[in-house]
Amino acid sequence: MNALGPVSAGPVFDLAETLTRFLTGLVLCFLVLLVCAEALLRGGFNYSLGFAEELTGYCVVLLTFLGAALALRHGSLFRVHFLFDALSPAAKTWIARIFVLVALVICLTLAWKTKDLMLSSFSRGKFAPTVLRTPLWIPQMVLPAGFLVIGFFLVEQLLLTFRSSNESN
Repeated sequence: MNALGPVSAGPVFDLAETLTRFLTGLVLCFLVLLVCAEALLRGGFNYSLGFAEELTGYCVVLLTFLGAALALRHGSLFRVHFLFDALSPAAKTWIARIFVLVALVICLTLAWKTKDLMLSSFSRGKFAPTVLRTPLWIPQMVLPAGFLVIGFFLVEQLLLTFRSSNESN
């Protein structure tokens, strides 16, 4: 991390961050507008949109995944600074590599399993028992996609550990 932003492993990762930030902003704007509209309609006109609670739940899950991916890229996720800073540079590099590899295996496993859940809901034709009757595979798609976005930025972190060890040699 430098004063200008996160250290990058290349333009592909910068583009992925730009797209992730754009999508995060769109979802956040939609969420704020939806919640404000629901509050205004309930408070002023005693009317509810009915579907607002369902959509806000989906948006919050999506924002959680995208926010975690962006926090990971900016070095502000999963780090205990007072312990990590006490280590030697070589120990920091190896601990970072081990963490990234374990986290990557976990992300890929969760992406695979949640993809199976999504495909199961799709093949069974399951719908949410809500006003919108949303096909469950649509919101469930957020789970494997979110794990893959986090995994993508974990790959970048792994690449950066090799860059930093090459620069220190």
